Amino acid sequence: MAKPEEKLRCTKEPFIEDVGTRRIKSIRFSVLSGSEIRKSAEVQVWNNRIYDRDMTPVPNGLLDPRMGIPTKRGKCYTCHGEFSDCPGHFGYLKLALPVFNVGFFNCILDVLKCICKSCSRVLLIEKDRREFLKKMRNPRADALQKSATMKKVRDKCKLSCCPRCDYRNGVVKKGRAGLIVVHDCSKVLDGHTEELKNALQNKKEKVSASSVLVLDPATVLSLFRRMIDEDCELLNLGDRPEKLIVTEIAVPPVPIRPSVVVGNSRTSNEDSITVILKSIVNTNSILKETLHTGGPFTKCFDCWQYLQLQVVEYVNSDAPSLPESQHRGLVQRLKGKTGRFRGNLSGKRTEYTGRTVISPDPNLKITEVAIPVLMARVLTYPERVSNYNIEKLRQCIRNGPFKYPGANFVTQPDGMKHFFYHLYAFSGA
Repeated sequence: MAKPEEKLRCTKEPFIEDVGTRRIKSIRFSVLSGSEIRKSAEVQVWNNRIYDRDMTPVPNGLLDPRMGIPTKRGKCYTCHGEFSDCPGHFGYLKLALPVFNVGFFNCILDVLKCICKSCSRVLLIEKDRREFLKKMRNPRADALQKSATMKKVRDKCKLSCCPRCDYRNGVVKKGRAGLIVVHDCSKVLDGHTEELKNALQNKKEKVSASSVLVLDPATVLSLFRRMIDEDCELLNLGDRPEKLIVTEIAVPPVPIRPSVVVGNSRTSNEDSITVILKSIVNTNSILKETLHTGGPFTKCFDCWQYLQLQVVEYVNSDAPSLPESQHRGLVQRLKGKTGRFRGNLSGKRTEYTGRTVISPDPNLKITEVAIPVLMARVLTYPERVSNYNIEKLRQCIRNGPFKYPGANFVTQPDGMKHFFYHLYAFSGA
């Protein structure tokens, strides 16, 4: 049997994490792919109805209880937590056809300008490709140098004929209406009509009979999926380019877009994000049904374009390709004065800050700025008591909070704070 002293020696000491010695090496931002969105989600949203007859959220709807609870009543169906404990859970919406991501549309255009529209390889000869890849892999190259190298690669990819598959590539540009990518081969095929006819007859070269083609998101997605990793690294893409095409939409948790029931009636006011997502669900179901029943091509294409515009409105409702929107997209909920960052996460303008007019003064040092006395009484900073400043701090305590230089409160070694506002206010100081 062990003695008490031996028991004390055998007890395990508590683990104390040394957080001060850790440093962040790097931060990487990326776009979630469709599979990653599905893995992080708890429920698939496909039902275009929100409430049942008794005003209860329907399963697989936009207010499914598995994505969290909007009010203080009830518990979450996923984590069984209450309103104060459950932050909510994501859902996902699978699109019938892929669409472009409006935030990365310029990046999609740059990649399409550099790759072949048949084999998805970079339009560079092997010598130039290796030279640019060596510059991109240089460990001393920073982000600006890599971006400059990417621009040189884009300017160098002017070959009309692919050096690997002999496919004739034209000019890739943005269409006039909406998010449309146009592949114009008219200048490439000018003066080559006889060659085009022979090629189509003998099938020696892969050429398109049409001079102007529209690269839809499904075609662009198939091209991006066939790209090799070296070409992605050469084009300064941090991840696979197919992530720039939207195939699944992440549905935000219910607590950040709650619905407000009007009185005891069976009507409710929904959040703008919920309204946009509802229109996306409706359009997506119509497009899926049209594809399943084999509807006319014009109807499918128009529905596809309308779905593209709705996804753009969901991400950025102020995009130039959209008409005036009545709703606020995700970008509008984050940026600006009323956004989440400045409105909820960052400190307010009136906390620990002040606004005044400053002017030069010959009596000040070059490192000093003068502020009004009224502001100096409000703005404070902590100062630890020592043998060198104890008399100065005693005089500040005697002056109190209404006389400069003064003190607002004193913190004792046990953590208790003694404020001087009430003492000086009642004494008439």
